[in-house]
Amino acid sequence: MFDTQRDSELSLDTVNSMSSCSTSFSRLSFDLLPPSPETLSLKPHRSSDFPHSALRKPALTFRDFHLLRRIGAGDIATVYLCRLRAGQSEDRLYAMKVVDKDAVALKKKSQRAEMERKILKMLDHPFLPTLYAEFEASHFSCIVMEFCSGGDLHTLRYKHPHNRFPLSSARFYAAEVLVALEYLHMLGIIYRDLKPENVLVRSDGHIMLSDFDLSLCSDAIPAVESSDCSLPYTRSHSFITPFSCFSNREREVRELEPNRLFVAEPVSARSCSFVGTHEYVSPEVASGRSHGNAVDWWSFGVFIYELIYGRTPYAGASKEATLRNIVKKPLAFPTATPSTALENHARDLISGLLNKEPAHRLGSKRGAADVKKHPFFRGMNLALIRMQTPPQVPGSRRTKTTSSSLYLNTELNPTTPSFQFYF
Repeated sequence: MFDTQRDSELSLDTVNSMSSCSTSFSRLSFDLLPPSPETLSLKPHRSSDFPHSALRKPALTFRDFHLLRRIGAGDIATVYLCRLRAGQSEDRLYAMKVVDKDAVALKKKSQRAEMERKILKMLDHPFLPTLYAEFEASHFSCIVMEFCSGGDLHTLRYKHPHNRFPLSSARFYAAEVLVALEYLHMLGIIYRDLKPENVLVRSDGHIMLSDFDLSLCSDAIPAVESSDCSLPYTRSHSFITPFSCFSNREREVRELEPNRLFVAEPVSARSCSFVGTHEYVSPEVASGRSHGNAVDWWSFGVFIYELIYGRTPYAGASKEATLRNIVKKPLAFPTATPSTALENHARDLISGLLNKEPAHRLGSKRGAADVKKHPFFRGMNLALIRMQTPPQVPGSRRTKTTSSSLYLNTELNPTTPSFQFYF
């Protein structure tokens, strides 16, 4: 418990003592372009966001913040709940991710931390993190992001009967994750770490994906294609050059003709790294083969299955058993027949996503453009899903937070699952 008489401020020494890293998987590296300072301020979807505007000032430093408590510790960083100092919108809460550069360099994981920082700088989407500020402090690298007060879907799942979401709720969260994945793939980013623990819930009830240090960047070649799946994948030449990570994205875009789909999927990306969570890795990863964009659509299928049925489809008694199941075990559902038409659609979607052959997996060729057409999402306006009312809104946490209540909350265990949001 922190001492309220000393304003509950954590020092750099405290951050140093609490930082920790553990063993992780290797991953591919690629060249990163120099950062652009303009990317931190140009966030149209955050133009009216007060927490964002409160931090839009030059030369923010570690001393501009009070660290209130640790809320998570991951493989390469530690995250703290923080706020601005007195007189600087102190009722607004933020999440500060702190990386001990010396410790990360010693474990040869500096590229992962740099990768996540670079990706965060380029994101501009309602269901993805907004990088509010970044700065260096001693041998620490700090990034400030939105604090998601609603927890994560893994934690929220256990608050429902039988540890699973109602089908309508699972459908809503799956739709928002689908829209976020579409945006990432459009930028050439393969997420590679989708799981309920990494899907956070904002104070308004909408989701936010987190943790991008395992992501793979490639090129996504935009194209306009026929919406008829029976036709060959004929790509229009409306786009001359591919979208690529960390590159200029100003492109000529023509109007779409009727019955045409906009497709921007990083189909050429390849990696041989074993990355991800065992229960969510695809068969090609589990068997040691190279993989590409299709791994995200596999994990999307596992994600939907877990939300609906309260467990993952291939979990075994050990990690080795789980990997064997992923490669060899046929997909099975808890009951022989679905209880509703919507569940039948959900099973059909899951079956398409969990095709063990990546070339035949739903989404592997045209990405979200094909997945969004599935009957499971019929009737949903995915383009405006941000305007729909979420299944659960953490309304009690949306009220203005006082300083005294913050200090009372410091008695919470920092390792409680509902606070392990950012890794």
